Amino acid sequence: MRPLALDLFCKAGGASMGLHRAGFDVLGVDIEPQPRYPFRFVRADALNPPFDLARFDFIWASPPCQAHTRAQRIRKNDHPDLIDATRALLAASDRPYAIENVTGAPLRRPIELCGAMFGLRTFRHRLFETSFPCIQPWHQAHELIARSAKMGRPPKENEFIQVVGNFSGVEIAKKAMGIDWMTQGELAQAIPPAYGEYIGRAALQFIERMVA
Repeated sequence: MRPLALDLFCKAGGASMGLHRAGFDVLGVDIEPQPRYPFRFVRADALNPPFDLARFDFIWASPPCQAHTRAQRIRKNDHPDLIDATRALLAASDRPYAIENVTGAPLRRPIELCGAMFGLRTFRHRLFETSFPCIQPWHQAHELIARSAKMGRPPKENEFIQVVGNFSGVEIAKKAMGIDWMTQGELAQAIPPAYGEYIGRAALQFIERMVA
């Protein structure tokens, strides 16, 4: 039987697909409908999930990042910061967990993942706070890899793509992210499954050591 992971604030399932590839069965929770989510889904408030968290082997959470994005930091920001509440929920579960958010978010001793670490055609930096050991892969300087196309312009053959709300080329973005089931809006909010798979494999190693 595969271990069971819970993905809170799952959206369309970029992280969930990575956890599945790492070896978990996955259940996703989000307050909004997610018709393209690829696994079992429960529509609910992620901070008040309708089940006992102790039934899960691993918990992933991606609370909304708008409070910590660069654009919001330079203008009035009225988006809620749910990181502390999320951490408190996960810590109380006594389960291994990971919290994902954008660069600049107040995570504790996070590692940073980048698409170039996994052979993807997007940099897409994200931070990960984990309750278990997880080593950050080597991060090569971007200027030695490629440059990113400007937002709103299709990338040239040797350029990386910025998958944000104003990107060009949904099919290009799908290939860059390693995702084939999402719409443009869903892609803009997603993380590459490769990130979830990397963190998920580290979580599985930790779980196996705990039960050994």
